Amino acid sequence: MTGAGTWDVGGGRESSGEVGGELAGRAVTITGMGLLTPVGRGVEEVFDALLHGRSGISRPPEGHPVENSVELGGFLGPVDAGAITKGPDGKVMDRTVILAQLAAEDALEDAGLVVGENVDPERIGVIIGGVGGMATLENQVLARAERGRAAVSPYLLTGILPNMPAARVAIRFGFRGYTSSVGTACASGAQAIADAVRLIRAGEADVVLAGASEAPLFPTFAETFGNARALARGWDDPTQASRPFDLRRNGFVLSEGAGLLVLESAEHARARGARGYADLAGYGVNADAHHPTAPRPDGAGAAACMRQAFANGNVQPEQVGYVNAHGTSTKLGDVAESTAIGLAFPGVQPAVSSTKALTGHMLGTSGVVEAAASALAVQRGLLPPTYNLDDPDPACPLDHVRKEPREARPQYALSNSFGFGGQNVSLLLGPSSTPRTEKNQ
Repeated sequence: MTGAGTWDVGGGRESSGEVGGELAGRAVTITGMGLLTPVGRGVEEVFDALLHGRSGISRPPEGHPVENSVELGGFLGPVDAGAITKGPDGKVMDRTVILAQLAAEDALEDAGLVVGENVDPERIGVIIGGVGGMATLENQVLARAERGRAAVSPYLLTGILPNMPAARVAIRFGFRGYTSSVGTACASGAQAIADAVRLIRAGEADVVLAGASEAPLFPTFAETFGNARALARGWDDPTQASRPFDLRRNGFVLSEGAGLLVLESAEHARARGARGYADLAGYGVNADAHHPTAPRPDGAGAAACMRQAFANGNVQPEQVGYVNAHGTSTKLGDVAESTAIGLAFPGVQPAVSSTKALTGHMLGTSGVVEAAASALAVQRGLLPPTYNLDDPDPACPLDHVRKEPREARPQYALSNSFGFGGQNVSLLLGPSSTPRTEKNQ
């Protein structure tokens, strides 16, 4: 394994009564965000980039492990575990763990949370999704092939286990509540958020840090997408390659990133004087039960998931004014999602955009960043557009927000995330029960 400073890091409302067949319990609000993305770090930098078209997609940096494996991607740059932990521990942390810890730092600081001071360590949980430690796995397989059994690190297991980002965050910050990982492919970050909402509503936690951390830009993992001809290719300008819903789209752009949201009961937030960006008003989680990789072309599973979110949040489709689409820039996926949106919104047409045009596809992390963007759209009355959408595909007949931000204040927004295996998650965002204002941002 190589050092931690290099590219190859190896190591709105209170509610009661029945909602969607379960007790709604306490309102759940977002009081903090930690975002590490190809377009920037932090709430303001990321949202400004999404509004104004600053792309994070580029050729691989010189010396990067995927320099000869992919044409382009969404890169964060080297990270240093020494900024997180001292001693030998940092040398065995996978890149996914380091990114998760940086995102956790930012989210907790944004929320003003200090475990043991304004939140009970037994009442704060963490759920982090992702595919696991790709860097560690690749490095160790190569080491064994080159030098034999003795080259295999005893820290391999703690490098590759998908629960390690959550476990390491819990260890570092002293969380002693519910701790888990989610492995539902590109829907994992969004499903972590849905699971957190369920925990808080049920009274099993006051606060949950939820999201995903992904570092997939390592040769073997990246090349499987390339060999499947799923990645965008042949673009002279990398920033033009990711183009959801556009006729010229020819694949997605693989990216890395981490996103964690502090989800908190409105009651707990009020008691400590915290302010929220938006409420997680509802969610839907289901499966297509159709195919390991392809979406249902009729959109039925995704549409049912969106309807679940409406029912869970006790809202009607016409109250949802904005959809942040999964919108990966693939031929089949964009059409299937467009069909699903049409089914879920009969007789109405919400504004739709995909921010993956700028970030690329961060796998499970995408759903977290897109939920954050949806929350900010509700809070600030600005809808981020789909950039690179020059010629909308007629098979995607949506009210596309494109070219520039749209001023609108949707009552609710919906964020969609869909993953291999037919995993569908829809998150419903509404006004915060403890709103931030210009004075208390």
